[in-house]
Amino acid sequence: MPRARRLLSIGHSYCVALNRCLTNEIARLGRPDWDVTVVAPSFFFGDLRPITLEAMAGELCDVRGVNVYGSRSPHLFFYGIRLREILREHWDLIHCWEEPYVIAGGQVAAMAPGATPLVFFTAQNYLKHYPPPFEWIRRYCLMRSCGWIAAGASAVESTSRSGYCQRPHRVIPHGVDLSHFHPDPAARAAIRERLGWDSDGPPVVGFLGRLVPEKGLEVLTEALEQIRSPWRALFVGSGPMESMLREWSKAYASRVRIVTQVRHDEVPAYINAMDLMCAPSQTTAKWREQFGRMLIEAFACGVPVVASDSGEIPNVVADAGVMVPERDQSAWTRAIEELLNSPARRAALALAGLDRAVNRYAWPLIAKQHLDFFTELLDLQRSSA
Repeated sequence: MPRARRLLSIGHSYCVALNRCLTNEIARLGRPDWDVTVVAPSFFFGDLRPITLEAMAGELCDVRGVNVYGSRSPHLFFYGIRLREILREHWDLIHCWEEPYVIAGGQVAAMAPGATPLVFFTAQNYLKHYPPPFEWIRRYCLMRSCGWIAAGASAVESTSRSGYCQRPHRVIPHGVDLSHFHPDPAARAAIRERLGWDSDGPPVVGFLGRLVPEKGLEVLTEALEQIRSPWRALFVGSGPMESMLREWSKAYASRVRIVTQVRHDEVPAYINAMDLMCAPSQTTAKWREQFGRMLIEAFACGVPVVASDSGEIPNVVADAGVMVPERDQSAWTRAIEELLNSPARRAALALAGLDRAVNRYAWPLIAKQHLDFFTELLDLQRSSA
């Protein structure tokens, strides 16, 4: 009987247990032909909060915690020496869930044995000319890889001009855990009570993500200022614009709640407390929305979505949400107000989003796409040998 293929998957996001749904689904779908091991930081400073490596009940993967250094910067952090020891074990394929232009990505490429197939992930969908040493790292990782995975079509479009398409590649989006993200009336009521809101008050306009200018907070707050229909607003996240947002909220003290330091496993409850989620991401000179994971999480919770047309968002949302030109302020005001005034439209969008989450973004579907691509790469390697 042939031995199981050994897959090593490395990523700083794996310190959050729910982010290991991908590798656990790969392990479930791949058994007994695949054996899956995960490398994750023992501790990482996340976007929303500091994170210690989280446990997961019934985990199917072997999870190995490794110290990381400089984790306040996703571009500059690097793994401790234990990573080298792990990489030197026998692996049939190494999957690096780090961008190929960051220090950690270059570290994996440099430490992995030359004969072991290496697959990178990228969500970068803006053609950039990186300064040294990042451009050198990107070129080295590309040369070293046998294939790569893009989070969306916009990433393939931008990276195709950088030599990436010389390697086998697939567009495989992020996924969502439907056992955690799902419609939950009890959680909805509990969060609203915690926030000091009546469950039957005005509709709640929600925002989830980093509190930074490119996420369009000023577009959203200005739209809310112009809306005459009753509304409440819930902002979940953290970032440098928190003080601005709190200052703005003083004029709407009873109607606005700002919640920071939310654990990822608490996010589904807060999404369920929303009647619609807004993602007004704004393209800048150096960035456009790379995916928008909060969109598919809202879909899975049955919460209708209003989103801008920045970057990958139109491909993620398709016809399951309301698309708004990112810089059209009056269009944002109209779109939100129309949904506030139409429970029937919100219900129809909720069903469309839930269907898209189940049939496009559920982790078993995403894991199978990864497993198929990994198998194809190993078959290509064997045939070329």
